Amino acid sequence: MKTRITELFGIEHPIIQGGMHYVGFAEMAAAVSNAGGLGIITGLTQRTPEGLTQEIARCRTMTDKPFGVNLTFLPALTPPDYPGFVKAIIDGGIKAVETAGNNPQKWLPALKEAGIKVIHKCTSVRHSLKAESIGCDAVSVDGFECGGHPGEDDIPNFILLPRAAEELKIPFVASGGMANGRSLVAALAMGADGINMGTRFIATQEAPVHEHVKQAIVAADERDTRLIMRPLRNTERVLANAAVDRILEKEKALGDNLKFEDIIKEVGGVYPKIMTEGDMEAGAWSCGMVVGLIHDIPTCKDLIDGIMAEADALIRQRLAGFVTT
Repeated sequence: MKTRITELFGIEHPIIQGGMHYVGFAEMAAAVSNAGGLGIITGLTQRTPEGLTQEIARCRTMTDKPFGVNLTFLPALTPPDYPGFVKAIIDGGIKAVETAGNNPQKWLPALKEAGIKVIHKCTSVRHSLKAESIGCDAVSVDGFECGGHPGEDDIPNFILLPRAAEELKIPFVASGGMANGRSLVAALAMGADGINMGTRFIATQEAPVHEHVKQAIVAADERDTRLIMRPLRNTERVLANAAVDRILEKEKALGDNLKFEDIIKEVGGVYPKIMTEGDMEAGAWSCGMVVGLIHDIPTCKDLIDGIMAEADALIRQRLAGFVTT
């Protein structure tokens, strides 16, 4: 399949594995890239630029296909060494960067000069247009269904994607609710040039996370995610568990008086315990409503090949069959 996204990133299939904290290691990125998609290493999971340099080098031993790095720009009292991370990306010969969080404008000149294509994650049309205006090469349009941070507008992809298609000139991918061939064909029909999958890729054989995490995704259905941190205007979609119940109880009790410190125990530094140790009650972790569509734990190659085969059949048979001559 040839789209503006496959052309932009030099990949076989219009499928991107989004950056995910404590999931986007070299093993994950390489498996997706080897299967014809665009694998992404999560930069900040590495903690230091030196760690990212080593992870990029490690990934190069696993694949000769294009892969990228996610760099999320977040406000912090002690911000990460962003200049160091950008240098590690450039020096590592990376040609695709997924940015997220705050406006990446400050970092674009250096990335562009190095010939790097930038795709920015956006949860609204207005943010997508801003990304286009500052020179991003593409955007990932994240609907309300997505795991992680869906923004504060609550617009699902059935509306958000056609709106993005109306407004944008640069290519975009659909993120949130993407899992299979139906997802891909629907995204293409609504104007996207590909899909970005996060949660679906966690439930694969190569995903470097604890088996408990994969089984939790398979066991869950589309009703099993919750929205936390709404009162802080930092909404996050997570999988329901005991820690999430505690957060929601605190939010209800404290209302507008809620502070981040009130829930730090349930959200701060919990990812190693969950993703590495498999402690599924340790805290809140990002997960999309797409869990309702995830029923198995295939290899990345089998997953992507299956998506492409299903998409091809849908387009050539089911959809073509509706057209009368």
